[in-house]
Amino acid sequence: MSDRISVQVNQVGPSASEGIVRDQHRVLVDRPPAKGGEDQGAMGGELLLVALGGCFMSTLLAAIRAREADVSDVRIEVIGTLGSNPGRYTGVKMKIAADYSDKEQMTKLVTIAERGCLVANTLKEAVKLSLSIE
Repeated sequence: MSDRISVQVNQVGPSASEGIVRDQHRVLVDRPPAKGGEDQGAMGGELLLVALGGCFMSTLLAAIRAREADVSDVRIEVIGTLGSNPGRYTGVKMKIAADYSDKEQMTKLVTIAERGCLVANTLKEAVKLSLSIE
């Protein structure tokens, strides 16, 4: 695996841009009208939360599959707490829910996913990142 990841972001409207990943995956980024946008896509800050949740989810699902764990219907709510001057997230909480019977195993799987998630590992240095199993 390369030691770099690159994406392309191009302007597609007065306030909107299109992110392109691996030449085939595309996502629109925009602002809501109240912030001067045209609401053609999620805001970058929202996508940061989606990126964290998606990275964590894929890592968690890989850990579940590798251990053939009896875990299904995994859901994650990612909540960012906003700060200002400058605008930023001061904290991010992930609430992980799933159908499982072994709480100890689920806790271990969440720990494995937290340690393996590139986005979580990056953000831990910048914001208070907390996780809870619901």
